[in-house]
Amino acid sequence: MNAVPLLRDVFGFDSFRPGQAEIVDAVAEGRDTLAIMPTGGGKSLCFQLPALMRGGVTLVVSPLIALMRDQVRGLREAGVEAHAMTSGNTEEETEAVWSALSRGEVKLLYMAPERLASGGTQRMLREAGVGLIAVDEAHCVSQWGHDFRPDYLRIGELRAALDVPLAAFTATADAETRDEIVERLFGGRKPTIFLRGFDRPNIHLAFAVKDSPRKQILGFAGARKGQSGIVYCGTRARTETLAQALREAGHSACHYHGGMEAEARRETERRFQQEDGLIVAATVAFGMGIDKPDIRWVAHADLPKSIEAYYQEIGRAGRDGAPAETLTLFGPDDIRFRRTQIDEGLAPPERRAADHGRLNALLGLAEALGCRRQALLSYFGEEAAPCGHCDLCDTPPETFDATTPVRMALSAALRTEEWFGAGHLIDILLGADTEKIRARGHESLPTYGVGRDYDKRQWQAIFRQMMGHDLFRPDPERHGALRMTEKARPILRGEDTITLRKDTIRAARGEGPKVRTLVSEEDAPLLSALKAKRRALAEQAGVPAYIIFNDRTLIEMAETRPRSLDDMAGIGGVGAKKLERYGNAFLAVIAGEAEAMHPSRRRLAGRTEGALYDRLLAAQAELARGDDGTGKPMQCPAGVLARVSRQKPRDMAELERLIGERHAERFGEAFLSILEDG
Repeated sequence: MNAVPLLRDVFGFDSFRPGQAEIVDAVAEGRDTLAIMPTGGGKSLCFQLPALMRGGVTLVVSPLIALMRDQVRGLREAGVEAHAMTSGNTEEETEAVWSALSRGEVKLLYMAPERLASGGTQRMLREAGVGLIAVDEAHCVSQWGHDFRPDYLRIGELRAALDVPLAAFTATADAETRDEIVERLFGGRKPTIFLRGFDRPNIHLAFAVKDSPRKQILGFAGARKGQSGIVYCGTRARTETLAQALREAGHSACHYHGGMEAEARRETERRFQQEDGLIVAATVAFGMGIDKPDIRWVAHADLPKSIEAYYQEIGRAGRDGAPAETLTLFGPDDIRFRRTQIDEGLAPPERRAADHGRLNALLGLAEALGCRRQALLSYFGEEAAPCGHCDLCDTPPETFDATTPVRMALSAALRTEEWFGAGHLIDILLGADTEKIRARGHESLPTYGVGRDYDKRQWQAIFRQMMGHDLFRPDPERHGALRMTEKARPILRGEDTITLRKDTIRAARGEGPKVRTLVSEEDAPLLSALKAKRRALAEQAGVPAYIIFNDRTLIEMAETRPRSLDDMAGIGGVGAKKLERYGNAFLAVIAGEAEAMHPSRRRLAGRTEGALYDRLLAAQAELARGDDGTGKPMQCPAGVLARVSRQKPRDMAELERLIGERHAERFGEAFLSILEDG
């Protein structure tokens, strides 16, 4: 069947957008297809049109009920028999879907991935004559992606069971995610891959350092009054307070986050689709798949999670091709919050390291030296000329040759064997007199005090920009210690130079009061790692996290860094039972490995009897073959040594009753000498 008449008659378009025709042909021909297209690039048409060209039912797996309802409504208005099977269906709606399927009238059946868990779903889909599976927002299958949906993992099994072609669509271009999609959805069978350009030239890009962020957002919205917009926030609470502030400023505004009742979320989605000029202050729970074409602006009140997340979220603006604007605010606390989120995640170390790299890429965009669009497209592997249509093209930043301070920072990291975070390295560069510097002898380093030309806030801005240039990455296995990347080495060796933004460093002088944190910046990554371990143990046991250890206990662990179970026993909130149950697990986080300790000894941890046990054990090891080392090997069981440590016998007769005559003959004098001193 020819696609062009259907394109015009059903969808009302005279021609395809760039790149659509080839994808439509591939899907219509039944080829397994993976299409990575820019947000707003017309992905939906690339499976809706082939569905009309092919026989049978096309199953569309989509993550959001609101999106499905919206697309079904649009298709039905265009005369296409489309239905949705979701948890939000009424009994009547579900019955209508079954009836239409039994009559063979359905062309597109939208289904939430959660429905695939139902035992009868595969049988029902086979009987309905499903001939194609289309997966929208396919990056949700990536286990460590920012929109991971566990139920997406069932799609690959369904494709294999039905033995039909599959077409997957996403706007996320990350190579790791692409590989994961191929493995999980296509079973490793290589699909035809379409990688389309990522430029959205109608969107104006802008970033700003936070300076009264609420005022900045209100000012941005005020200059665009009456236009539909989204303000993305890092926390649920901020969505509510910001929506209230926008309403008080005379805007039509509401909030949206995952903690709201389902009905309230649906009402917000309905209003946003239907009302002109509505602003939604939302977490990232809002907007995946939002198909409203006339969103005129997107603002981020807080830094997004990654450059991919940023690209997807700003891509919800200007889908109609008309001019749209963005503003992203960022500051030190945002970056600290995002680092903590990564460190406290349950991803393996190599994935967390990659996530720190993605965040570095976003920081590089935030503190770019030239055209932002060039920097953004470069990340996605595309070359572009300066766009003349971003804040840095409008007003180029002031820069300076930062080779000397950057080499100082890299040298400080190298001379401390890359075991420390920015806070301690800055203290070294400033020549600070801290307990940590004295304890480690770092005041004798050649780099001690060489950076006094800059103050602490300016050094923080330099380190932040170095992260943006991906010269440093936090090492998850070293609790956030900064490790140099290969990009840094030519600068350190004097083979390359680097330019940084002077305006960002100068602005650092005027930053507001420091937000109070639970621990120092140096100890924060370890606290995050301890919290991640606590969460994993709590989930395993099915109890609230505080039941394992409360925050105060973890803070003390992060600050004192106990090296043994004896040290751990001295931490507030670590009782004998918890020490026995969890001590080794948390020591492994702090020290990299937990000491091996017999349960009898572990019960004495943190007590004087524990130290006594250790001395008795050492004496026993020396005398295991007698005074001359030629006797038959002999030792007391650990439980017996623990009993001796607790009861502390004072003479040979009492000791002999505890350890027996033969053992007393070999170890008695040594043991009594230790007990007398102990």
